[in-house]
Amino acid sequence: MQSSLFLLTVMGQCFLVTCHHIEYHLIEEAKTWDEAQRYCKEKYTDLATVSDMTDMKRLREIVNTQEAWIGLQSNPGQANRRWHWSLPGTQGVALSDLKTYFPGHEPTPGNSPENCARIVGGELLDTPCGINKTFICFNGTEEPPKSLICINESMNWTQAQNYCRENYTDLVSGLDQLAHLADYSKSHCSPESWIGLFRDTWSWSDGSNSSFRHWNLGLLKDGVNKECATVLKGEGKWDSAACDKKKPFVCYDDKVILINEVMTWEDAVNYCRENHRDLVSITDLHQQRWVEARAKDASTDHVWLGLRYTCLMDLWLWLNDNLVTYENWAHSDGECGECYHAAAMNKSGNWVKKDDNDEFNFICALK
Repeated sequence: MQSSLFLLTVMGQCFLVTCHHIEYHLIEEAKTWDEAQRYCKEKYTDLATVSDMTDMKRLREIVNTQEAWIGLQSNPGQANRRWHWSLPGTQGVALSDLKTYFPGHEPTPGNSPENCARIVGGELLDTPCGINKTFICFNGTEEPPKSLICINESMNWTQAQNYCRENYTDLVSGLDQLAHLADYSKSHCSPESWIGLFRDTWSWSDGSNSSFRHWNLGLLKDGVNKECATVLKGEGKWDSAACDKKKPFVCYDDKVILINEVMTWEDAVNYCRENHRDLVSITDLHQQRWVEARAKDASTDHVWLGLRYTCLMDLWLWLNDNLVTYENWAHSDGECGECYHAAAMNKSGNWVKKDDNDEFNFICALK
């Protein structure tokens, strides 16, 4: 008997998909991870990428009765192991950025199990993730040092991550926070505390740089054999399994598209409106990540966004006349506008003002 497929589309709230830039689709026919990946690339965009807890909640809604593959896989090896911050979207995880904080012999090279970082006397030490330590959460609503919350309960790294996500924002993450953390932890926290820095060998099928992980069992998964990630029923936490196991899976459909043609800002607006919906708008960090991922594949150093400086009102406005409530300007580009300027995104994800007669690739929002 021929297998049947069951598709369930999860729409975002606020103008349906326009709130999220992606749709998730649950495919109930069991396939291996590689088969699922091929199917998703043929029918949609790719296997599901998960960027933050907003994505995770949407996934949990559609896989609450079964396990399902997502687009995360691990190919263990020293060359594949990279550092990440726990808080999604946080910049500055190159080892060169972190060397100031690691003492000379750290981090341990090779296939060491020391894949999580703790702060000790203002320095970072890599440590096995399963050890219980106190930890420091980040409260994203305040400026440092008020945003740093010392938790004097002992947990392993992933348990600490879950605690911070449930009660605050995340484990303390990022170079900006790290600069304040060295002095703060010495006087306010336990001598040794987890922070939101980890390394693993996992990567996303679509090439996304998302650092978001949501592992089950309180441990950071970093096995010795090739494995693939699955969303578990119930709480929606993740586990891993051999990639040749057959499971249902989740695809995603991208709601933004990179146009690899070179146009002025006005021409890009007209192209998007004639062929799709409009030049893309970005109103939160979640949308920023999806647009940033597309911008990395551009043939130009920048891509146009649907944001332009309005001389008459002396402010930046999105094409839909919305004010800029979320922003990611490079330096002070957004502080002082000039007539005939529009916003473009560079490949690092920062917004910069450009003469609207410059010519770049651009990103359209789909209908």
